[in-house]
Amino acid sequence: TAVSAYLINTGSNLILVDAGTSKCFGPSAGSLLESLRAAGYEPSQVDSIYITHLHGDHICGATSTDGKRNFPNAVLRMSQAEADFWLSQKNRESAPEDFKKFFKMAQDSVKPYQEADKLKPFAAKEILVTGLEAIPTAGHTPGHTSYQLSSEGETMLILGDIIHSYATQFPDPKIGVHFDADSKKAIAMRATLFSNAAKNKIWLAGEHLPFPGIGHIRLEGKGYVWV
Repeated sequence: TAVSAYLINTGSNLILVDAGTSKCFGPSAGSLLESLRAAGYEPSQVDSIYITHLHGDHICGATSTDGKRNFPNAVLRMSQAEADFWLSQKNRESAPEDFKKFFKMAQDSVKPYQEADKLKPFAAKEILVTGLEAIPTAGHTPGHTSYQLSSEGETMLILGDIIHSYATQFPDPKIGVHFDADSKKAIAMRATLFSNAAKNKIWLAGEHLPFPGIGHIRLEGKGYVWV
């Protein structure tokens, strides 16, 4: 599957939404830093990173394999609910054995930002920056957040992991994935967001949609078509 991140240049802020995988998921992902430079930006220019959720394919890229911040001037932000769940040592210790590694990925990736006082979780109703709004979309994880961009009368919703498989979950949004923490909640959230996006012609961007992962959806049958 694709693993994307989104860079937003507001004119006064350079914002990264999600940070990719680094080396957490093998050699075919983890090229975010090279991609940024190819687009004409240096990681040091990013001033804030907004994380949709703390799964390793969204947070590992914030930190180098030797534990240094890949974005030395950025503040790392995610919902308070997400931070509370994944950064809890108690939750890590009580997790099933094969799930502990996901807590380790999150905690290792966040640690250098914590130590530098650059970790700043946000409250549910907090205003982020002008034109960027956090949309609570829990289900895939307890504090999963999508980010809504608004500019010049248009809207784009950066979905995070509201969808993983475009070939199956657009035609049938009721299909869930094994990685959802609360499958029923995740499916209901997807149905609501898709309905609104199709009705209001909102741009969608997804971290696991085929690159560049930006488009629209329209109704077709009992589901949707990705355009």
